[in-house]
Amino acid sequence: MQLTRLICSGFRCLKDLSFQPGPGLNLIVGANAQGKTSLLESLLYVATARSHRTTQDVELVQYGGQGFRIAAWVERRTRPVVIEAAYYNGAKRFRVNGIPQSRVSDILGKINVVSFFAEDVALVRGAASQRRRLLDIELSKVYPQYLRSLQQYRQVLRQRNEVLRKKPMKPEELITWDVQLVAYAQVLMEHRASFVRRLTDTAEAYYARIAGEGESLTLAYRPDIRSDMNFGEVIALARETDQKQGMTTRGPHRDDVDILINAKPARQFASQGQQRSAALAIKLATADWVQEATEEDPILALDDVFSELDPDRASRLLETLSPHRQSLITSTDGLVDRLPAENRKMFWMEGGRLEEK
Repeated sequence: MQLTRLICSGFRCLKDLSFQPGPGLNLIVGANAQGKTSLLESLLYVATARSHRTTQDVELVQYGGQGFRIAAWVERRTRPVVIEAAYYNGAKRFRVNGIPQSRVSDILGKINVVSFFAEDVALVRGAASQRRRLLDIELSKVYPQYLRSLQQYRQVLRQRNEVLRKKPMKPEELITWDVQLVAYAQVLMEHRASFVRRLTDTAEAYYARIAGEGESLTLAYRPDIRSDMNFGEVIALARETDQKQGMTTRGPHRDDVDILINAKPARQFASQGQQRSAALAIKLATADWVQEATEEDPILALDDVFSELDPDRASRLLETLSPHRQSLITSTDGLVDRLPAENRKMFWMEGGRLEEK
């Protein structure tokens, strides 16, 4: 998969921008607050209908503007894809190859982007919800069944919680919701377990290459309800607690992924550089997983990846990146001498304007 052109109008600080990256490594250089992150954010938005920084689309509109438009041209193994995203006066619209999409979820997977932003270090140092978010986003892009089950699970969970908050609450009203909850939860847990299992070895290898000798990364899926437990029995036993708290206390919405560095929880004991290296290793492994699952390389978008990394880790990260996978990398440092000479393009970003060097 290769992004051949990206145009933006009215998006954040970007000035009617046209971006034509090469098929390999693309370095976007510029000082802070010039629009480098916004460029990658616009690609993520057109691919997933969401920003990594806000849930309010109005915040993406350029100051003083009424809306924005983004369009991306992508060459795929099967056929080219053009996705257009437009937001005006509170309404969001998408087109795929000129055809309006009735549901935003219909665009998922049309352009596969695996991204890393500063906020993604929360994968390691943040709450369990950050790690579940990674599982849900990546699995939803590749497996439509997972996305449908996730949407249904969340809907049933809301309905069950409403019943639990009723006064008085009738236990028999929960039975219908419990049956549905179990069915959708099984799909989520099976996919999550498989995803983490397939991610583990690759992420560990990437971490070893970035961190160097003497450090190790370990990942392990930690479901709230283990596979050797009866899901229906567990939530039935939890009903009294659920009623007291007015919410469902057991299920995949409480799952987590353990991330260990040198056999210790990375969230509590790893340095900032180690946490950043671990998050990057997980993202690079995710890109490999997407390639394996879809038989097509995703686009890799890495924002300011070298901050908080010492020079040795930064150099090893550059050596890890494949010149044959399209990568969009932003940095305040030119890094020209450290970039492979093969298959690369350089861009300069200043004041929301992009220029090829």
